[in-house]
Amino acid sequence: QVELVESGGGLVQPGGSLRLSCAASGSIFSTDRMGWFRQPPGKQRELVANIFGIGITDYADSVKGRFTISRDNAKNTVFLQMSSLKPEDTAAYYCNVRHYTGPTYKDYWGQGTQVTVSS
Repeated sequence: QVELVESGGGLVQPGGSLRLSCAASGSIFSTDRMGWFRQPPGKQRELVANIFGIGITDYADSVKGRFTISRDNAKNTVFLQMSSLKPEDTAAYYCNVRHYTGPTYKDYWGQGTQVTVSS
């Protein structure tokens, strides 16, 4: 079983920065994919960024150049550094861990942390 706990959300003005953290407990492996998704009000959950164990990253086009994902495998923690925030970044942000077992996988989710970008 894996438990994910996010922190770092809050209210920030446009152009500001925030850093989200997600601490994972349980059976986490360096080969697991770790990432962040978000769900804006009234919309579906969408990918923000993923990072694989060897450091390969993947970003949504809307956040490229503004957000940076990183992970600390020793501490089973994934981070999302968000800069140049825009009102459209307002959403509940969810941490995700995808654990692979051969051709199959299992997803784990955190409880979410709210990010509000507003003046």
